[in-house]
Amino acid sequence: MKRKTLILLGLFCTLCLLDNVPVVYAEGGQNYCKATARTMRRACKPNVQSDYLIARATCKNISDTVARDACLGQAKTDMKDARQTCRDQYQARLSACNRLGGTRYDPGINPANFSASTTINNPLFPLVPGTTFIYEGDTAEGFEHEEFVVTSNTKIILGVTCLEVRDTSVVGGELVEDTLDWFAQDNEGNVWYFGENAKQLSGDLIVGVEGSWTGGVDGAQPGIIMKALPAIGDYYRQEFSLDTAEDIAEVISLTEPFTLPFAPFTVFSNCLKTEETSPLEPDNLENKIYCPGYGNVFTNDISAGETLPLVGITTEP
Repeated sequence: MKRKTLILLGLFCTLCLLDNVPVVYAEGGQNYCKATARTMRRACKPNVQSDYLIARATCKNISDTVARDACLGQAKTDMKDARQTCRDQYQARLSACNRLGGTRYDPGINPANFSASTTINNPLFPLVPGTTFIYEGDTAEGFEHEEFVVTSNTKIILGVTCLEVRDTSVVGGELVEDTLDWFAQDNEGNVWYFGENAKQLSGDLIVGVEGSWTGGVDGAQPGIIMKALPAIGDYYRQEFSLDTAEDIAEVISLTEPFTLPFAPFTVFSNCLKTEETSPLEPDNLENKIYCPGYGNVFTNDISAGETLPLVGITTEP
């Protein structure tokens, strides 16, 4: 083979490694999922560098030598940790792509497929306005009390009328999160998650809006929170807003036993169990149990070693 041809081939192969050049496979298709993962890895690196430089600049304004050196050392440690997070997120996205396939994530929401969108009667995720689901459990930060309140409020997203749920979390007697979630059910019975307005609080002050996203805004797309006909092995996106909300669920059981810890103390043998992860937090893993007529009855945060069971339900006329 001529030298010029070798050089051109070498250049082509190098370009193929860049994220802005399509990776073409033998079947003639492109793996958009993995291309997205690579591009997100490239976006992560300069963000880490920027945070590190800002931290260093802040440290330089500390007069005390010992404190300044400690600040600089912490900045370097944080940078190393952040770089590792970039690598872990990349690997987690690639692993998800191996299950999801290489197609673009573009669910193509058609309002015509949501003719009774706010009537959410999927037995594994029923949302009746006036219903409040109460969850309680111990956490490392203190006792947690969560209320998942189904309101009668609605919000139109991507042309679909969504039902609004207010989700509040009180830890150690202090309100730490107040979120509005938007759900809609399609004509087949799938329940879609269209976005959330999340506020993190401390001392009654809003200190963050991490995790907030709305379908159709800045490339965010709705995901499925509960399928109409779930099957073992189902692996699907629950939400899609890059670098903000990327939760993924897998159905791992359709015969999970569970007993309600409150009246009528119903014993179930046919609950659905999921394994839920997010490339944004590669080390985190949750199992959730959904029982017919009740929806989510139990959350097990395996990474934190914490559980949050459903302890009661109240209804309003």
